[in-house]
Formats: sequence, structure tokens, C-alpha cells
Amino acid sequence: MTATKLRIKSTFEELATGNRAALITFITAGDPNMETSMQIMDALPDAGADLIELGMPFTDPMADGPIIQLSSQRALRSGHNTHRTLEMVKKFRRKNQHTPIILMGYFNPIYTYGISDFCHDASTAGVDGLIVVDLPPEEDEQLRKPAKTSDIDFIRLTTPTSDTKRLPRLVTNASGFIYHVSVAGITGAQTAKQNSLKKSLSQIRKHTDLPIAVGFGIKTPKDVMNISKMADAAVVGSAIVQKIADGSDSSHMVEDVIGFVRSLSNAVQTGRLDQ
Repeated sequence: MTATKLRIKSTFEELATGNRAALITFITAGDPNMETSMQIMDALPDAGADLIELGMPFTDPMADGPIIQLSSQRALRSGHNTHRTLEMVKKFRRKNQHTPIILMGYFNPIYTYGISDFCHDASTAGVDGLIVVDLPPEEDEQLRKPAKTSDIDFIRLTTPTSDTKRLPRLVTNASGFIYHVSVAGITGAQTAKQNSLKKSLSQIRKHTDLPIAVGFGIKTPKDVMNISKMADAAVVGSAIVQKIADGSDSSHMVEDVIGFVRSLSNAVQTGRLDQ
């Protein structure tokens, strides 16, 4: 990989040296419109986001709960599409060459764009990783290999139902980090119980040395603090997207969203202090 394409690896290594987990923030590209979404994205690193997941709007986001479903609808209504998502990444990279960007979404928009063209254009724009939630390992070679050729990490998902037989298949050929879905269900669901989560993370670590990020149902600074004690990263999505929805008619919405992210960052930075 090129030097700029080691952003995910170097970010986790740097944080591990300081005994700190990462904060990964999710927003839907173009929600509620491209200008506001760009303002939020640009401000996330200074607010404490270590990595940014940028959701690719899609008409049928079946793994997502109503909060993120509605954010996709808002973005699509504003005229957003995959080309504009990549344009957001390009604009972000003009100011920030350090923070990793992971595109998260579904295979259909990538297939429609053209797989090889998408991987090339995403890499050129400055994308570091891909999470495609509806593409299982048995069917992801058509995207995973072009992504690797384009120096884009292919991030795999594990779930509470991923048993010892399934885990080796899930982590093989994964790169960047493992995204562990903390609960069986959609985004915005209840956070997993700590004992069951510890057990899941222990099982995953038997099969991979990649960092493990935990997402789905991580809503509050307290949630983030608890996750940061067990995992290498905490992912917050629905709670941030809900802040955007709640403030869509407010001139202070961007400030409110960034203030919330700061509170999450403070939590992740103090999560391991008592360990």
C-alpha cells in the first residue's frame, strides 16, 4: 500500500501506543444536503473523530434502522448520489490527509457505478476502506479484489451469531479492521450486554490480529466509554444522525452535532484511564 493508504493501520497503531481506543463516527453523505453534510464532515476530526464512516445513500438500506433509513431518504431527495459522495471525499482531502475515510453501504450503488471504476475513483478521491453490509465473503471477490488493487481496505462484519466455524471465513482476506455488530438486528438497536460482548471479542481475537471496532446501538458517551475498555474502536452512527435530523431546521445544528461528537471523544479518551 502507498503511504497515504496506510491511514487506517497507522491510526490504530498510534492510538494503541497511547492505550486509547478509536472513535469512529458515521454520517450519511448528503444528509440533509451536500453543503451541510460537508460542513459536518470537515469538522469531525477536530471534534475528536479518529476515523469517519461515510454512508452511501441507498433506497433500500435493509441493515439500517429507521434513523439511518430516513437520512438516506433526505440525502437522495436533495439529489445526492455515489458520484457526489466521492466528491465529498475529494473536498475533505484538500484540507485533511490524515483522517481515514471508510465508505459504508450496499453493493447495488457500487455495481451500478461500475465496480472497477468505483474502486479507482474512490481510491483517487482518498477513500481508505469499504464496508459493504450485504456482500458476504462467498460473494465479495468481485469487489474485494479490485478494492485491494486500488489500495482500499476491505472491512468485514462479524455478529453475535458468528460462531467458531464461521469466524475464520469472515476474517480471511479482511483488512483495515473488523467491524463487530454488537447486537443481532438493525442499526440503532439496544447496546449489547458487556459480558456477551467480551466473549464475542475474545472469540474474534483468536482468529485475527486486526483491530476490532464495535458498532450498532452505541449511543451515549457512557456507551462509548464502556466499549473503549473492551474494543479497539467504538462506532457511533444513529445517535449522530438523529442529532442531524433533530436540528434540520436549526441554524445551530452543525454546532450541536459537533458538540455531541466532542462529548463522545472525551468519553473514549478517558475510557481506559482506570484500567
